Amino acid sequence: MADKKTNEVDATGGKKRILIVDDDHEIVESLRIPLESHGYEILVARDGNQGLSMAEREDPDLVILDMMMPKRSGFLVLEKLRRSRRVPLRVIMITANEGSRHKAYAEMLGVDDYIRKPFAMDRLLESVKRLLT
Repeated sequence: MADKKTNEVDATGGKKRILIVDDDHEIVESLRIPLESHGYEILVARDGNQGLSMAEREDPDLVILDMMMPKRSGFLVLEKLRRSRRVPLRVIMITANEGSRHKAYAEMLGVDDYIRKPFAMDRLLESVKRLLT
């Protein structure tokens, strides 16, 4: 059953599933805790390759993707997700990068939202809710 705060459930009545792909443990935990408290089920991948395989295997409702990671960057993950899936996953890219070229490239690849670190948690929660309803 869904958390009473959000009623964030999928079509089968289960919790909406969010895959966080980030190599920074502190970032992962700072995202996981508030998202779980809002009723989402959280999956975690620690690098781009693991993120891709988990996205294919677990079929989450949303991916929160760091741009700079070992083994495969967020850009390469996003590009592969967009090419390999018939029904695109919703993707929020988070980054500490200030460059506008990176944002433009992410948008060209079809990112659903692009959030620069540091960000207010309300900003992320608002984006998650908008993309999952």
